[in-house]
Amino acid sequence: MADDPFTLFDAWYAEARESEINDSNAMALATADAAGRPSVRMVLLKGHGPDGFVFYTNREGRKAADLAANPHAALLFHWKSLRRQVRIEGAVTLATDAESDAYFASRSRDSQLGAWASDQSRPLADRATFETRFEAMKARFEGQDVPRPPFWGGYRVTPDVIEFWQDRAHRLHERRLFTHVEGGWREGLLFP
Repeated sequence: MADDPFTLFDAWYAEARESEINDSNAMALATADAAGRPSVRMVLLKGHGPDGFVFYTNREGRKAADLAANPHAALLFHWKSLRRQVRIEGAVTLATDAESDAYFASRSRDSQLGAWASDQSRPLADRATFETRFEAMKARFEGQDVPRPPFWGGYRVTPDVIEFWQDRAHRLHERRLFTHVEGGWREGLLFP
């Protein structure tokens, strides 16, 4: 096994991309508001490396409010087909505008229009209201590229801790815990 958590993550992620039927890049994102009340939801990993793990979202929704008040988060990947999990904890920063622009441009046109139409985390009277907004965005941007909304962009979780969990027979699981220290990573092998 790799001694570097990012090398190990790359190997596990490559296996997950081959074995998971849907959304091998799905991860649970846990945040907490200013009062410490937690919230968790699924998001999609859209970039990763030694500088962190990146996802994109509306920056006016509950996730964004939590992260503005408390810029720390936890991520969890669960790859059931491999019987593996990866837990990540760390500080959160905004992805650059260039990164956010590049990723937004790679999305399907309808996904781009949906970002403009969405009032993330805010209730609507009915589904028809959202569909009407979507149609209005289609008309607004007809015949032109859809720019990234100013309220939409990426976040990067820079890990302090990365834990790899492997299911074993008789619940004798194996965990490898990597903790970021000055100049690198310290590893500890843990068992149930």
